[in-house]
Amino acid sequence: MTDIALALAVHVVAVVLWIGGVGVVATVLMPEIGRSRPPGERFAAFHALEKRFARQSRITTLLAGASGLYMTWRLHAWSWFASVATWWMPAMALIWLIFTLMLFLIEPLFLDRWLGRRAASRPAATFQWFQRLHHVLLGLSLLTIAGAVAGLHGVDLFHW
Repeated sequence: MTDIALALAVHVVAVVLWIGGVGVVATVLMPEIGRSRPPGERFAAFHALEKRFARQSRITTLLAGASGLYMTWRLHAWSWFASVATWWMPAMALIWLIFTLMLFLIEPLFLDRWLGRRAASRPAATFQWFQRLHHVLLGLSLLTIAGAVAGLHGVDLFHW
């Protein structure tokens, strides 16, 4: 197995676990909490369950970022960031950056406390906003994944 093949395997597995987990959170966990818990308990229930996933997400986003950076360097693919045909390359980096900032800086330093305070006064609206945020991030992530897979196989999703 070449170093590129190994990096790609690490990258794909990391993205599957990371974005797959976001999919489970957005489409299974949050809707179930929304149905089964009263508004005042939803954020706390989500936060308690999400802690374990956050650890996995931190590891998988680091692996995805490191393997993606390595492949970009080894393949001399920096120009892909500037080409309209490979729009998914900067999209991947942007999605990675958003999640990385959320997981390592924004959530622990600011967002958790802000959401906790907001959930105390407006629990239903806060949970709904947070659920919507997860759906938007999941949708953008899936579009980017589809674009990258199609693009690497010569298909531009926007120009059939």
